[in-house]
Amino acid sequence: MSGGRRRVGVMIMAYGGPNTLAEVPAFLADIRGGRPTSQELIDEITERYEQIGGSSPILELTTAQAQSIENELNANGGDTEYRCFVGMRHWLPYIEEVVPQMLAEDVDLVAGAVMAPHFSRMSVGAYMGKLTKALKEQGVDLPVIQVRSWKDEPEFIGSIATRIEAAMSRHYPDKQLNDVVVLFTAHSLPARILESGDPYREEILTSVDLVAEQLGLTNYRFAFQSQGASGDAWLGPTVEETLEEFAGNGIKELLFVPIGFVCDHVEVLFDVDIEHKQQAEELGIRLERTEMLNDDPGLAKAVANAVRAAVAEASD
Repeated sequence: MSGGRRRVGVMIMAYGGPNTLAEVPAFLADIRGGRPTSQELIDEITERYEQIGGSSPILELTTAQAQSIENELNANGGDTEYRCFVGMRHWLPYIEEVVPQMLAEDVDLVAGAVMAPHFSRMSVGAYMGKLTKALKEQGVDLPVIQVRSWKDEPEFIGSIATRIEAAMSRHYPDKQLNDVVVLFTAHSLPARILESGDPYREEILTSVDLVAEQLGLTNYRFAFQSQGASGDAWLGPTVEETLEEFAGNGIKELLFVPIGFVCDHVEVLFDVDIEHKQQAEELGIRLERTEMLNDDPGLAKAVANAVRAAVAEASD
């Protein structure tokens, strides 16, 4: 306890990304668990980061998110003090490097929250596993309170809805909401996750349907983006085939909503803004995108609410 108050250390986790082009090979090696990386793949990924400015903004944006979440968690005082820390799964600062810093703050409890709204054992579960392992390696017997999902937090749903309304006003001011097809997307994962009953797809569709319900949205679809480079089957439908279908149906205008992502990084700045936009143009489709949440106050409130709920449940 700190001054009679319970102190909760909250590890805010994200994927990570290179800070310079020179870091790309080592970043890919970490993702691939040390498996050899072809020069072709290194060159391809380096080119992607070069096209978005030479580095990933994910650390800076996640740090801003974490500060906003900490402020929100502590806004009402009370007998619990929250301290947020930022750890990355595949790049600096690594989760395991940040854990000692968190423990140095004399925390009584540890909570883990991933900056991804939708739970999958392959994604969110892997972050929680890294955090738990890092604590054990420090010889600390503190259980991790897992914030598994915040897919249906009202502040998250409301913030996405607000972004859609703002994008429609900016890009399609003469159109009604349902005059333009809205395409929601999230990061694809290997299709084998379905064999174990992984809830990832249902988690995403829950968010999509809640946003649609709030807005009265009827003209919308969902697709997966950013499939990996492995030869495995990945979850679909893909954005690429969905755009082809739209073109075949004569759709000319599109609003892209990457609901599975919460900040600007390569999967948005390159995959959407460059690759998907180029494909859409070649198909005669105008593709516009909502702004990402980044450090939106609604996002901070959504994650803070989910953290509080998980801590309260664990304390019962």
